[in-house]
Amino acid sequence: QVQLVESGGGLVQAGGSLILSCAASGRTFSNYHMAWFRQAPGKEREFVATISWSGGTTYYTDPVKGRFTISRDNAKNTVYLQMNSLKPEDTAVYYCAAAATVITTIVASRYDYWGQGTQVAVSS
Repeated sequence: QVQLVESGGGLVQAGGSLILSCAASGRTFSNYHMAWFRQAPGKEREFVATISWSGGTTYYTDPVKGRFTISRDNAKNTVYLQMNSLKPEDTAVYYCAAAATVITTIVASRYDYWGQGTQVAVSS
C-alpha cells in the first residue's frame, strides 16, 4: 500500500502561482511513476502531468505546458506541481497518483494509488 496526501491548494487570482505537494508513505516511493490529475465541477477527471520514477521523464497535457512543472524528491518521498500563470479554467480538485507500471502513463485507470485531493480555485 502507498498512502498519498496532497497539500498546497487554495484560492489565487488569475496570473498567480501555487505549489502543490504530495507526500507518500508506505512502499518504496522511488518504485512508482507519479502523476497529477484534476477534476473540475461537472467534468471528468483529467490528466495534468506525470513524472517517471527517476524524475528523468516528464509529460504534460497541452493546456498546462509552459505553465506547470512536475518534480519529485525521492529522498523526501514527495512529488510537487509548480503552477504558474494560473487561469480560471485551472480551477479543480487536484489529485496525485502513483503507478507501478513499466512506463509512465496518462491513463487514470493505470494508477494504483490516489490521494484525497486538494482544491485549487482561480479567480478572474
